[in-house]
Amino acid sequence: MRHFAIGDIHGCLDALRRLDGELGFQATDTVVTLGDYVDRGPNSQGVIEYLIGLGARCNLIALRGNHEVMMLCARRDRAARMSWISFGGNKTLDSYRASTFDDIPESHWRFLESTLPYHETERDFFVHANASPDSPLAEQSDHMLYWEMFGAPLPHQSGRRMICGHTSQKSGHPLNLGHAVCIDTYAHGGGWLTCLETLTNDYWQASQAGVLRRDALKVISRPCR
Repeated sequence: MRHFAIGDIHGCLDALRRLDGELGFQATDTVVTLGDYVDRGPNSQGVIEYLIGLGARCNLIALRGNHEVMMLCARRDRAARMSWISFGGNKTLDSYRASTFDDIPESHWRFLESTLPYHETERDFFVHANASPDSPLAEQSDHMLYWEMFGAPLPHQSGRRMICGHTSQKSGHPLNLGHAVCIDTYAHGGGWLTCLETLTNDYWQASQAGVLRRDALKVISRPCR
């Protein structure tokens, strides 16, 4: 059984398909997606539809990112809509060819509502953005889970490694501190979509142009500013 984590997709369906085509996700695999499926990239609609299908053939654990938070708030609160649009929500509406939220399929809203704040395994835990080192995951604030930048996080009290996204690594490489790994590698901005096999620390990256590359995590002594 393999265990994967995929960083911020942001509408980059072609890169997601390329990773799936290479790795062939199957029923015995667990795939944790770290949130930010929508906004900024070209095909949020296609990404959500693809993830719904992926969940039917493997153990998909879909976390919530700040962009899903904003999109769900925008549906409920008209005042929040303009803020969401300014953060890339216009690209999401364009992908649905939607003039109103009613044009977005109810199955896609159900998927967004079903996303989780975090996931834990024996050796790792997974969040979208970050986690306070002194608090259990069940007691983390929404700001930490969805909005806090990576910075220089301290080891978590659980002793587990944190795997997250949210803070785009424009170098194109995951940022690995040993006790914490950020795998948002700026897919929507011309970078790479990263898929990490958490048990081996090997990772695969795909670009929107279909280029694929593979490497293994390397530990650095401090995060790049």
